[in-house]
Amino acid sequence: MENGLEKKYGLMTAIAMVIGIVIGSGVFFKAEKVLTATGGNLPQGILAWVIGGIIMVVCAYVFATMATRYEKVNGIVDYAEATIGTNYAYFIGWFMAAIYYPTLTSVLAWVSARYTCVLLGWDIVGPQAMAISGFFLIGSYAMNALSPKLAGKFQVSTTIIKIIPLALMAVVGTIVGLSNGVLVSNFTSGVISNVTTNSPLFTAVVATAFAYEGWIIATSINAELKNAKKNLPLALTFGTIFVALIYILYYTGLAGAVSNSVMMKGGEAGAKLAFSTVFSNAGGTVLFVFVVISCLGTLNGLMMGCTRGFYSLAARDMGPATKVLKCIDENTNMPTNSSILGLLLSGVWLLYFYGANLTPVPWFGPFSFDSSELPIVTIYAMYIPIFLMLMAKEKSLNVFRRFIMPFLAVCACVFMVIAAFYAHGVKTVGCYLIIFAVIMAVGMIINSQKTK
Repeated sequence: MENGLEKKYGLMTAIAMVIGIVIGSGVFFKAEKVLTATGGNLPQGILAWVIGGIIMVVCAYVFATMATRYEKVNGIVDYAEATIGTNYAYFIGWFMAAIYYPTLTSVLAWVSARYTCVLLGWDIVGPQAMAISGFFLIGSYAMNALSPKLAGKFQVSTTIIKIIPLALMAVVGTIVGLSNGVLVSNFTSGVISNVTTNSPLFTAVVATAFAYEGWIIATSINAELKNAKKNLPLALTFGTIFVALIYILYYTGLAGAVSNSVMMKGGEAGAKLAFSTVFSNAGGTVLFVFVVISCLGTLNGLMMGCTRGFYSLAARDMGPATKVLKCIDENTNMPTNSSILGLLLSGVWLLYFYGANLTPVPWFGPFSFDSSELPIVTIYAMYIPIFLMLMAKEKSLNVFRRFIMPFLAVCACVFMVIAAFYAHGVKTVGCYLIIFAVIMAVGMIINSQKTK
């Protein structure tokens, strides 16, 4: 069963994976939070989306540069190994496999279920939502594990579908908002409610981080991508720029659909309310079905990364049970055992997300944190040493690629880290870092015993 991964994905799948993972739940899930964080100040909310988009594009550009030079098993782990060394590569690989992939995958399973429940008129934190979350999680795993090529085709199809509601709201919502004066009113109304944080812009930018995140997961199919050194950089660059533009335009169109106060009070039904306002109840319902499909497409892309997380370590003879986890099924050409472990951890993090964020009284006390945001900020912090070493080592690159863009990427990452402390508070971030440190220590102990 142990053999290499085949080159089975083309440029369109890679672009679809970048766009498809990023676009989906976040722009709907976090649009309300961005507006609430800024007290209904629409220009400040749009600025948050612009800053978040710039951070994503700058970091993706630097990784695109590295993608033209390094190719092995898993992009981000490859880049860490080439720039810093084996130990740091394992550190990042363990974080991605044990925390990053499963936390985001579990949240996306719930978000997909959340919008399904909104469509059906059910409680988004009730038993229906959690049962659907489990079904979506297992269903996405099954499709990736049993038929990875089908999962790739599903990724391309859902990417096309998910652009439809965003593009329609961006264009029609803006036109309607200009004609009826709602858009102008929302732009000029300023702060219309109490701001619950001292740094509303930082809080809003951190919220956009979830909406913009996922592009790095496209590098997880590096070893399965045809002509990866050419296609992966194209996918990262084109995909992230497209996402940033469509998000900003969608957010503007949303402001033309309903007033800021109505959107802020709409809660989980805010997006559906906006679509129904612009496209009528029937049209809004149809488009909201597309929203649910787009969430499932994002979940599929995350699961594509999640199933390969431990394989990328085992392929380097690192981490636990390497002989077991680097086995490739001869029929599906998938790392089956790695996939099973990824699903298990996703289930664990889904349980944590429910207990920490959806129950009336958090189960974990001070150790309850938003697993949809803080792991994302952590990965930005981990990028910093990679960018610095790229500047130090890659002497063959021109000044723009070697110094200017990596320096801007470092600044962007530092901004995200500082913003996280303002957005979530020192206490919450500190408790998260304790959990992070424990999980990372377990991973380092496992690897150190293996190398003895």
